[in-house]
Amino acid sequence: MSRPTPRPRPHQAPDACPCGLPQQYAACCGRFHRGEGAAGTAEALMRSRYSAFVVRDEPYLLRTWHPDTRPAGVAFDPGMRWSGLEILDARDGSAFHRTGTVTFRASYTEGGRPGALHERSRFERVDGAWVYVDGEFVDQP
Repeated sequence: MSRPTPRPRPHQAPDACPCGLPQQYAACCGRFHRGEGAAGTAEALMRSRYSAFVVRDEPYLLRTWHPDTRPAGVAFDPGMRWSGLEILDARDGSAFHRTGTVTFRASYTEGGRPGALHERSRFERVDGAWVYVDGEFVDQP
């Protein structure tokens, strides 16, 4: 009989928001994670989803994933630590749009080695709320 794979435990909430904005986590992305509002732009959703990966908030990530592309669960790599987010470009994705894209670079360390994820993410509104649809990797310069 095989034993179930243990789920990673959520990290303790940080003081500074991991998304890179100069605010405290609780007042920035933390309020979205707690369900006390919704991201008003695609970029704000991108930032809050990055922060959710940092604190390993699977329910928030699934809640903000498009129903057509949402996985059954999020597999957090226990050896990966996200260390910074840089928004490189944001197109559309405001209150006046139904879709938007955000290009970002997310830095991490895995097994003591630094790395970066460079992605262009697509977002749409579903029932008025921004959700993540999918993304494509962008070649590193």
